[in-house]
Amino acid sequence: MAGRRQGSRRSGGPRRGGEARRYPRAARVNEVLRQVLAEELERLSAGDDRLTLLTVTAVEVEPDFRHATVLLAHLDPPLAAALAETRPRLQAAVARQVRLKWTPTLSFIADPAIAEGERVEEILRDLADRQAANPQPEIEGESEDGDREG
Repeated sequence: MAGRRQGSRRSGGPRRGGEARRYPRAARVNEVLRQVLAEELERLSAGDDRLTLLTVTAVEVEPDFRHATVLLAHLDPPLAAALAETRPRLQAAVARQVRLKWTPTLSFIADPAIAEGERVEEILRDLADRQAANPQPEIEGESEDGDREG
């Protein structure tokens, strides 16, 4: 084994770019695209009021990196029209700032996690309102923290 170089792939030693193993390329590209698109949308919002207060929550690239889905905090019809108009500028910004073999085609959707979070908050508010309207009588012999006195 004297002929093997330390750090070679066969020896199981450190690899060049060892961080990539713990953080896959697609995840790195997703994050870089999210940052580039958020910055570019902020610049474009100065000229188009429909793009103000827009939050890019995530970007998901397909495994071949030819298509990317941009998840937004909200997506109403005027915003969708504005994004369709600015898509070429956004893709040009990605092409300039990110080194990829192909510039991914961008599509925009509302982030389903935001809608789910709002739904959960609504349920919790409804439960709190119901509890405030119908307070439960305290059971004799229990303290306020639920422990029995004894």
